[in-house]
Amino acid sequence: MQCTETVVLACIDGSAFTPAVCDYAAWIAQRVEVPLKLLHNLERRDTADRADLSGAIGLGSQEYLLEELTEVEQQRSKLMLQKGKLMLEAARERVVKAGVADPIVSQRHGSLTESLIELEDQIRVLVLGVRGEAHENRPGQLGAQLETIIRSLHRPILVVNAPFTAPQRIMLAYDGSDAAEKAVDMVATSPLYKGLTCHLVCVNKDERTADALLESASNKIARAGGIELITQKLRGKPDQELCDYQATHDIDLTVMGAFSHTRFRELLLGSFTAKMLLHMKKPLLLLR
Repeated sequence: MQCTETVVLACIDGSAFTPAVCDYAAWIAQRVEVPLKLLHNLERRDTADRADLSGAIGLGSQEYLLEELTEVEQQRSKLMLQKGKLMLEAARERVVKAGVADPIVSQRHGSLTESLIELEDQIRVLVLGVRGEAHENRPGQLGAQLETIIRSLHRPILVVNAPFTAPQRIMLAYDGSDAAEKAVDMVATSPLYKGLTCHLVCVNKDERTADALLESASNKIARAGGIELITQKLRGKPDQELCDYQATHDIDLTVMGAFSHTRFRELLLGSFTAKMLLHMKKPLLLLR
């Protein structure tokens, strides 16, 4: 099936997060009524490996060994290709069972970040795991390409870090930034959030500033209708306060702007988005 319209794009691999990625992508695709596309990306590494082998063995010597190693690498590539096709088929069956009628499947070669940049115009929402197959057993780390992907794309990105639960309660982290305003607009207008409860949360040391921010954002969401709205002011470290609020109120999904600080400020203060990705126990929908 040729894709000519925007899609919910789910990135799958062999990690433990893939089933939840499929489930969240299926849920979003049905809520916003757009097609679902499943993508498996094969990182390009055969060319580099062959060059490394040549250098290690030495030109003109033991050529038969080089040929054998090259043949092994080619066989490995074929197996990885077949493994990817099997994963795509399993993912397709899972989303069909979840109610998606005709999912699109795609397999690409090369850098995942480069593939997603090429596909950006097609993407309505991107769904991917917080860590890929190579890093899934490292809970204190993010996926190697995750930050680059978030910084490179200008589409909503749902980062999945837990098994699927159909969201009933979302938290919208609001600080008045451009990215936060975009998040408010999206929550107010998108069919994805209709019928859900939205906790609009502002972490700010100045109570009057927090009141003004919450009033402006809550009015916009209330005018759109269809969402039960709860507002909350918090004081303290934003990442810690928001993580605690998520756990206390059993929030299913957090919506927030991503990487809105300058690079220089992040070097001084650390990345708020990265901290949220590392410490939040439920998925984050990020906007830039």
